[in-house]
Amino acid sequence: MSSQVRGGTRWKRFAVVMVPSVIATAAVGVGLAQGALAASFSVSGQEFKVSADELVGQDFVQYGSVATGKDLKGKDMAAPVAVSGFSEATITNMCQSVVTPDLPFGLGSVTLELHAGTGKDKVYAKDLYLDVSSLGADAEFTNIDIGVAAGALKNPGIQPGTQANPYGFSQRAEVAKLSKVKQQAWATTAGTFKLPDLKLSLHKGVKECY
Repeated sequence: MSSQVRGGTRWKRFAVVMVPSVIATAAVGVGLAQGALAASFSVSGQEFKVSADELVGQDFVQYGSVATGKDLKGKDMAAPVAVSGFSEATITNMCQSVVTPDLPFGLGSVTLELHAGTGKDKVYAKDLYLDVSSLGADAEFTNIDIGVAAGALKNPGIQPGTQANPYGFSQRAEVAKLSKVKQQAWATTAGTFKLPDLKLSLHKGVKECY
């Protein structure tokens, strides 16, 4: 593993999200301690998985936070997340899946599976934020700064509707390039989300992206 404060930085097979596990844990811990909230809506009680051949994002930012909502039994829940933001991103061969368990009428578990960006056109997102609980990938960053005060993040900054200490931990990079992406998340928000070659299907049982 090599790490440069300036220039290209490559981190392989990291834990949690886009940073070594120690830094990621610290970021999430700081977010919890500061009472930060992630997406400005109540998240569902189901995490979902996303895989992609490649994600290339501009103006990457990241900080620890908390996703709140209700579980599938209607009880209050809160989950630590690492919020990753991009001003723009393109995604190649994206798959998203979510499993709904214990459906009535003997249906059992059912998986909703979505594919997009499988042809010549890539998935495109503007003002993209990902509330991630785990991620594995090969990653390369250009001009990365680690330990930036969250209030100094710009283009994008802290997710709209999110409460975060402006003096808390965050990091940023001009470009983040991830390949062989396997991600588990609670929420995704975007100002624009274009999904070429979109295909959605339902499967009885568990049939996740990875």
